[in-house]
This record gives sequence, structure tokens and C-alpha cells, in this order.
Amino acid sequence: MNIIIKKSESLMRYLMVHHLSEVIPLYIVNEYPKSGGTWVSQMLARALNVPFPRNSFPTLRSSIMQGHYLNPSGMKNIVVVWRDGRDTMVSWYYHCLFKHDCGKNAALVDIVSNDLQFKDPGDIRNNLPVFIEYSFTKQRHPRFSWTDFVHQWYQHPGIVSVHYESLHQNAVSQLQRVVWELTGKDLEVEKAAKIVEEFSFVRQSGRKPGEVKINSFLRKGVVGDWENNFSQEACEVFNYFAGNELITLGYENDTTWLNSEEIKIATK
Repeated sequence: MNIIIKKSESLMRYLMVHHLSEVIPLYIVNEYPKSGGTWVSQMLARALNVPFPRNSFPTLRSSIMQGHYLNPSGMKNIVVVWRDGRDTMVSWYYHCLFKHDCGKNAALVDIVSNDLQFKDPGDIRNNLPVFIEYSFTKQRHPRFSWTDFVHQWYQHPGIVSVHYESLHQNAVSQLQRVVWELTGKDLEVEKAAKIVEEFSFVRQSGRKPGEVKINSFLRKGVVGDWENNFSQEACEVFNYFAGNELITLGYENDTTWLNSEEIKIATK
């Protein structure tokens, strides 16, 4: 019965996102996994006063629909959330190899663990090069890579873009901008500030940013954590598969980050 319900929910979401997003209307928050889409969806739902049916059966009413979509066919009112692909790889590693306390990623962890057969999943520094290659060439969920996502959605017409890093710097102004670009309506700064506080990492996790809980969906809540986890080999593997896209999105100007003194020190 659970399988039938899940398949029905997936079909309903597909039909709504690709055929009804302009009619209802829906506001679609699209991301490569672990880029901050849930955070954006929560804040946007409160700002627009619409529901966010997360992990539940959607209804035919105006709401936030969050997902990992590669095919833009029929989609309107789209917010694309970007994040440095190196940080994404670290968060995605933990999501794929450690079961959350809520258990909702258990099936994914079983699949990835079986595919990769790491002796010690906790040894992220040594495992990351293999995991990065896997995520760009062989992963099964989703069936596209971070570079595929960048190629499809970078400068796609009609989207509203927001960067995870910019939200960390000033979530209030970023939320106001996203609401304006989506709806043409102003979001008062006081209301935006209350929303940002309500959905802050501290309020939702009970921890300060940087305090780690490995088996939590909200694991660490920081920017730049890749420098603490990438070895030199991981840097080179990531650059091989996605170095150009890192530059495209403005996270680096060129490939000199591979040889910087900071990286050499951090990856020893």
C-alpha cells in the first residue's frame, strides 16, 4: 500500500509541476539535492502564505512544490537554488551514506552503500574522490549530476535564482528579492526578518551553525565545509568533472584554487 501511495504522490507532483504550475499557480523551488531548497521553500511558503506540502500528498491549490527537476517542460514560477558544488558533494555524501534519525533517506543509504561498499563511511576524506566520481557517472537517484543540473538551468529564461551562500550572508534581503521577482509584490523587511528567524538553523536544529549532528537532515548549516573534507585528490576529481561549472556559477574565477596554499594546508 505504501508503494502505491508513493507512486500516486509522485505522479500527482509530476502532473502538477509540469502541467499546472501556471494555472493553479504553484511556486516551484528547484535544486540539485542538498543545496538549500527546503530552507528556501519553508521561508517562501510563509512569505506567500501558501502551504508547503513537504513529504505529503499535494493538493490542487496554490502551494510551494520543491524538488530536483531536470526537465523544465511546462514549469512556471520557478526558483532555482544554487550552491557551491564542492559543498554540495560533502552534504550529499552524508545524506547518501548516513541514515537520518527520521529514517526518510534509509532506502537511498541502502542503495548507495551497496553500490560503493565503503569499509568505513565515516572516513569521508579518503572516500570522497570515489563518491564524487560515482555522483557524476553512476548514481541512480537522481539520475543526473550536478553538472547536468547546471547545464540545464543556468541562465534558463524566466527563472528566479538564489544562492545558498547569499542566503547565509543576508537571508532577509534575498527573501525580499525572490518574492518581488516571483510576484511583483513587496515583502516588508520586518516580516522577512521574522520569517528568517523562524526558519534559522538554530531555531530548527537546536544547534549553532557548525555544530555537527551526522544523522540529522540539518547536519551542519555552514558555507565552505568542503575545505575541511576535500583531499587534494578530491579537489582534482571534482575539477575534472565540474571545474568549468564552478567557474560558470562564479564560485571560482579559474582553476588556481586547486593549487592555492589554503587548500594545500586544509587538505593535508
